[in-house]
Amino acid sequence: MGSRIRTAQKQARELGRLRTGYSIPSDDPKKRARPVRSTTWVLSSHAEHYVVAAAEAWGGEVERWQPQGNGAPQFRVITKAEQLDAILPPGDPLSQANEMWNKGGCARRCDGEIEQISRHPCLCLAEHGPEWHLLRQDLSTKDKVCAPTSRLSVVLPDMPDVGVWRVETHSFYAANELAGTVDMVLSGTGGKGLVPVTLRIEPRTRVAGGKTKHFPVVVVEIRGVTTRQALTGPLPTAVALDPTGARGAAAIEAPRPDYLAQAEGALTVDDVQDVYRTANTAGHLNDALVAALKKRAEELKAEAAATRVPDPEPDEDGAYPAEVIDDTEQTSAWPAVAQAGSGGTA
Repeated sequence: MGSRIRTAQKQARELGRLRTGYSIPSDDPKKRARPVRSTTWVLSSHAEHYVVAAAEAWGGEVERWQPQGNGAPQFRVITKAEQLDAILPPGDPLSQANEMWNKGGCARRCDGEIEQISRHPCLCLAEHGPEWHLLRQDLSTKDKVCAPTSRLSVVLPDMPDVGVWRVETHSFYAANELAGTVDMVLSGTGGKGLVPVTLRIEPRTRVAGGKTKHFPVVVVEIRGVTTRQALTGPLPTAVALDPTGARGAAAIEAPRPDYLAQAEGALTVDDVQDVYRTANTAGHLNDALVAALKKRAEELKAEAAATRVPDPEPDEDGAYPAEVIDDTEQTSAWPAVAQAGSGGTA
């Protein structure tokens, strides 16, 4: 690999956006377009062939789309998919802040304590008190306070090109849940490797103040692997790309050795202890295997005790019995040893 600029921020190119809503133009040109919540994912991009590929994968019709404001025209598809298979890229894919936007751009960006543009303490708290976030529930005061803004970068493995798609949501519940899920994954992987996930639009209902409110929440779920596998370190790339396929399954869990057969073939207690250490290192130990290994070790101890020749004991005069060696058992070296011990030649 070639050299890199060490101070440069490395990030994948953004290919498009994943949205949970769209807007319908108003018949009155003086009025803003009317926002509509979607029960399925909406994909938009400057590149038409990306959106065409999305329509082929998840249904829907490709259309030209003009974002609100002075943004350049794009392409968009309102898919028929309530969930998408995706991958969390290495690093920290989640960015969050309380933000307020107007025609001039971002007017406020706050981490909940310090407003980053003015470097002052939270302006919404100072202006409206500790319950300032409740103002967003009223359309007449919604634009007077910041919105919790979460931006999650994901890879869509079946889409053209190499890059990320950005999911943006202003949901209070999504802000809490996305941070919890992503931070838990990062605690296990250290931000290294790819993590397969499912992006889902989940309908929620909240009853407060005698009113029932229905709203969608973006949910991120681990896909194709267990929580244990996702949190024990970076997954192999083959697993992240195909967690439920043959390659992924083989990479996640290698063939489990037959520890019981190894123990049955053991000749000594030390051999059984070696089997125990191997199983423990591989994380394959369980109560049944430990009990079987203990039983085998006891069997070997009993066999050794039964075949052990007792040490000779002295007689009443303190003499040990002499060992008689048959002439036929003498080795070829014995005559020479005996001759050397006699001090002369025969």
